[in-house]
Amino acid sequence: MTIAWSGGPDSTGLLLLARDAGLAVSAVHVDHGLRRSSAGEAEGLVELAHELGVALRVVRIDLADGPDLEQRARRSRRTATGPQAMTGHTMDDQAETVLLNLLRGSGSDGLAAMRPGPTHPVLSLRRTELHRVCADAGVPVVEDPSNDDPRFRRNRIRHEVLPLLGEITDGDPVPGLARVAHHQRQVVDHLFAEASGLDPTDAAALRAAPDLLAAVALRSWLRDDDGHPPSAAELARVRAVVDLETRAAQISGGRRIARTGGRLRVERDR
Repeated sequence: MTIAWSGGPDSTGLLLLARDAGLAVSAVHVDHGLRRSSAGEAEGLVELAHELGVALRVVRIDLADGPDLEQRARRSRRTATGPQAMTGHTMDDQAETVLLNLLRGSGSDGLAAMRPGPTHPVLSLRRTELHRVCADAGVPVVEDPSNDDPRFRRNRIRHEVLPLLGEITDGDPVPGLARVAHHQRQVVDHLFAEASGLDPTDAAALRAAPDLLAAVALRSWLRDDDGHPPSAAELARVRAVVDLETRAAQISGGRRIARTGGRLRVERDR
């Protein structure tokens, strides 16, 4: 099995747990070249992988700083590691994702956040637990300063919003937000089963269907390359195409949803 290994405590903790469980583990590290220290960090991981008995492949990518950096970095990692690679996302990441998708105006599938399974094996664990695994094993980890950069919305959710919610509720908001994701996955699974027979490219069928089921079919069809469904605003623009109010609408990922002869299609910017 392959682990996406940044060298940070989350992915390193996952790697150690998998290795100690007797699993045949290999890892992929993506060096985005965004920090002067990144090449040295990659070399350190090569040495550490040898000590741990883990096969490691390092992929170097020249990624320029600028707009949509997080999304571009995520896509480059996914391309390098493959879609089936395991990640060290924890319950804390799940809570952050719920809040981020809530702010985007996402529907139930967005609030369902990340789905537990082979690619997200430690979603039930807390970030502190994985950090403790590394500390107890005496394994050094890479501290990425971008995780504290306030220009990234997730970091502000992590360092400002979640602590504030903890103060307001006098407790830990993370388990409750993770339960929201669990409940929403149950809703999503039911709705997707109901909408499975609906063709999301058939405008007439979408207009005839209940609005909720039409929205579910469109959200499923129009997920971006990272698996994210369209935002509420994007879905409203696509719905205008379905309802014959306009012939086309622009959505994320350089995509344009157009209608011809009652059929919807996706066009991509070249």
